[in-house]
This record gives sequence, C-alpha cells and structure tokens, in this order.
Amino acid sequence: MSRSLRLATNLARHYPWVTTPFIVSAPMRVMSSPSLAVAVSNAGGLGFLGPGVKTQDIHKDLEEISTLLKTNTASANTNSESLPVGVGFQLWSDDVTVGIAAIERYKPCAAWLYAPHNTDTDYDHWARQIRRVSPHTHIWIQVGSLAEATALLSASEKPDVVVVQGAESGGHGRETDGLGLITLFPEVADAYADSGIPLFAAGGIADGRGAAAALCLGADGVVMGTRFLATPEARISRGYQNEIVRASDGAASTTRTFLYNQLRGTVGWPKNYSPRTIINQSYRDHQAGVPFEELKRLHDEALQAGDDGWGPEGRLATYAGASIGLIHGVKDADTIVREVREQVLEKFAPVGKSKL
Repeated sequence: MSRSLRLATNLARHYPWVTTPFIVSAPMRVMSSPSLAVAVSNAGGLGFLGPGVKTQDIHKDLEEISTLLKTNTASANTNSESLPVGVGFQLWSDDVTVGIAAIERYKPCAAWLYAPHNTDTDYDHWARQIRRVSPHTHIWIQVGSLAEATALLSASEKPDVVVVQGAESGGHGRETDGLGLITLFPEVADAYADSGIPLFAAGGIADGRGAAAALCLGADGVVMGTRFLATPEARISRGYQNEIVRASDGAASTTRTFLYNQLRGTVGWPKNYSPRTIINQSYRDHQAGVPFEELKRLHDEALQAGDDGWGPEGRLATYAGASIGLIHGVKDADTIVREVREQVLEKFAPVGKSKL
C-alpha cells in the first residue's frame, strides 16, 4: 500500500480510532460545533472544535462534547487520557489562562494553535502550558508560508503536527506571503524531511480528488474547512450555508478583504492575515466608493433580515474558501468523511498495466 495511505506510527498510536486516509475538520471559529467535531471523529477522522466568540465558551462546548462522546465509537477506541477531538485557539484573541484551564479539565487529544501576535514567543508559551497540564494533548500549529514553517523547526517547543495551509483557504490566511498548496506544500515537506513531524495539507480541499492530490504531495493527512460548512452539524445560519452551496468559480466569486471584519467589528488580527470571503453587495459597493458609514448602516440593517442578509445581493460576511464550486449540497459530516475516504482509496486502487 502507498505510504500516503499509512499513518505515521506516532499518529496511529495517538489517534487509534482514525481510519486512513487521515481526514480532519478544521477548527473554524464558532462554526465548528461540538456535534460537528464529534461526528467527524466518529466517522474515523479527527474533528476540531472551533474557537468561540469568547474563550470561556470552550468550557460549555467541551462539556457538550463529553456528553456526546458517552455513546460514541471514537471514544471507545481511544485511550482514557484524552478526548478524541481537538480544540482550536486564535492566539491573538484567546485568553491563555482560560484556554489552559479547559484543556486541563477535559484533556482533548489535540490543540490547534494559530495566528499569534508574536511568533517567537506565543507558540512556545501556549505549548509549554498545554504540555504541563495535559501531556497527551498534541500541539498542532498552522502555517501558511515557508518562513513560518521553517521557524518552527528551531522553536524550543516543537509542534507535534504542522498544518500547511494554501492560499486557496477560506477564513483568515496569509495575505502577502501565502502560496497555493500544490507549490507550498512540497517546499515545506522538503524542509521537514528529517524532522519527524507529520504534515497535514489544508486549503482548497473539498473532495477525494483534492485529498488524493495532497497525499501525493506527501501529506500525512488532509484538512477541510469550507466543505464542512455545508453540513447540518455546522453551527451556521441557513442563509450562510445556502450561499456556500450556491456559489461557484471561487477565483471570481471570492476575494481577500478586511471589509467584513471592519463591518462586524472583529479587528485586531496580526499582520499578514486576511480573510477570504464570497463577494456580495457590501464588497461591490465598497469597490464603487460608497462611504464606510453607509456600508456599516446597510450591513447592520441586513443583520436584522435573518437568512436574507446573505446571498449575492446580501451584505453579511460569508467567509469561505476557493473550493466553493466543488460543494453542491448539504451532507452529514459522517457522509462527507466516508465519501472522501472512498474517493481517495479509489484513486489509489491498483490499476491494470498500461497498454502504452
């Protein structure tokens, strides 16, 4: 069997319920709910809980996960020292004291760290604290550039897993130094060749074709975010979800812009990060020169319109990746994981000898 379909020894030991290929749901802020994380892990993948509006929200969400896992097959197949789900933190905005307290109490199997203000100190500080209170919690760190990735190799607290995110990704990615996954990943893999640290691929993956391609690049597993927005388990408004399914041609219908962050009041992201979102009327008006005050007024009116606030003529933020054109309907998270797995295995299935 191809190396791409074999879990690295340390991954297989730490995540014994996972079935190859290793499929992960990204910790999307608020939208990656307890039920989504559990559903993905229960299907033989690894589900991550996303950061909440406030770091304190993690306690309620992890308590819900603990309840859901009492009848969950993933829980039965893991060691009792950790939950078979991960948690995500945006370091620039999350409270380390609150986050560490939650990890100490619930012991998730992984903690995904992302977007620090100071890369030289913040990752090390969080990692040391996590390992102190929960030694079995793996440290996952997301990077979007070769410079970010290579800097981790000299960190005093090296990650257990590195997620390499291509510029096709939704949400907040690298603004000025990001690169497409198919070029970025191999260069990072070359730099990590002797590190022993598993690499996961993210950005633009929405089906088995993209997952198989990432595995061919040398990834130990794949991460999907936008694809899991179109699930009943996602913590998302119906109007938002409908737009994920409707939109296509990500190159033309999405863009990176801080406009929606400013309209929503979610400011403070570190330098070099910007979000990818589906273009709607707010962005078109902004490009046409409509004053921000008017855009803000119209945006806030749209907040009162419920699901009608989204869509091509809508005004609310629809953060999503360039893979939207590959998403044609809402499916259970379990179904998505199993379908992607089957598609990958089909791509890697032995074929007859070429006639050429």
